[in-house]
Amino acid sequence: MRRFSYKAKEKDTGKAVKGVIQAENEQTAGHLLVEQGFLPDSIVEEGTGFLGGKGHVTTKDRIMFTRQLSTLIGAGLPLATSLRTVANQTQAKAMKSIIEDILTNVESGKTLYDSFSQYPDVFNGVYLALIRAGEASGTLDLALRRLADQEEKDAAMISKIRGALVYPAIILVVIIAVLAFMMVMVVPQVKNLYEDMGEELPGLTQGLVGLSDFFGNFWWLVLLVLGAIVGAIFYAVKKTPGGRRAMDGFKIHIPIFGGLFRMLYVSRFPRTAEMMLATGVPMLDSVKIAIEAVSNTVVEEEYSKSIEVIKGGKPLSESLEGRNYMLPLVPQMASIGEESGKIDEMLGKAAQVYENELDEKINNISTMIEPILMVIMAGLIGVVVGGTLLPIYSLVNSVAN
Repeated sequence: MRRFSYKAKEKDTGKAVKGVIQAENEQTAGHLLVEQGFLPDSIVEEGTGFLGGKGHVTTKDRIMFTRQLSTLIGAGLPLATSLRTVANQTQAKAMKSIIEDILTNVESGKTLYDSFSQYPDVFNGVYLALIRAGEASGTLDLALRRLADQEEKDAAMISKIRGALVYPAIILVVIIAVLAFMMVMVVPQVKNLYEDMGEELPGLTQGLVGLSDFFGNFWWLVLLVLGAIVGAIFYAVKKTPGGRRAMDGFKIHIPIFGGLFRMLYVSRFPRTAEMMLATGVPMLDSVKIAIEAVSNTVVEEEYSKSIEVIKGGKPLSESLEGRNYMLPLVPQMASIGEESGKIDEMLGKAAQVYENELDEKINNISTMIEPILMVIMAGLIGVVVGGTLLPIYSLVNSVAN
């Protein structure tokens, strides 16, 4: 199907409208517009690419769209009218283009789920499952509101984690900058001083001079090698299953931050399962989608073992018991929910506990890592200072004697 931008007028009111429609050709696009009650003024084919070359959709754009659509549908507006209203209010070109496409599909008789499914890079499996369940149960506004709420929580949590990593990154940059200054400006001066005096450099200083000369002569090679390493890692993580799995395993085992990531993944599972079950998605489908929402292949592989247990007729709580990377509160709360008939509510409470705990860990992360970084910085700078200042003192003493 090709995409056409159009300008038209409503037959009944003469109101000017514009949008995007999908059709086999320009003539078919015109017929579709007439059938929908429009008089076309112009129909122009858009460039290729599912976003029309207009950029990418940010999390903020998606959350705003979801929230607005939920509010309009909840207020009783028809779906097509709600989509058209949101499209007219949206400033982001990429998101606007997608909404217009969705509107075109809905007006041509497709379900909202089918329309959203054309953009898997924008709307993930959790999003699509909730849209399908909301359409089937007549609670689309509620499903959209749940999605917006959860995406806002996820975005805030990710932002906090990134913020916690900023301070260590700044300290590392300062360490590297100080060491680079010492190696480039100070160490060569010590070398020249000893050469002028005809003295032999101490062993530690000789090592620093060797490093200084190497980086001074082959800095381009160092940058090339570092760039190649970073590029290879990026390619492996993005393009190969083994590379992604290795990175995911590294995340959950890295000192200090590993516990942070494990708690993030554990909290995602019950929170997503809660949303699925509360919206009417069957248990097995809810568990499968919740596992995918974890977004860590190592953890997903472990959680996926529970699916066969559930297929065998066992309850969710039993299928999660004793799993690696699964903290004990989740199966315990699931068991209580199974007994009380409120499993979605209990899973939500378990998720809230771990989300609060994760929030506290993030707030404390700078305090935890600060002394470690200070020790590392002091040790590295101490080596460089020892290799530069002590030889100078030694040289001054020998001259004085």
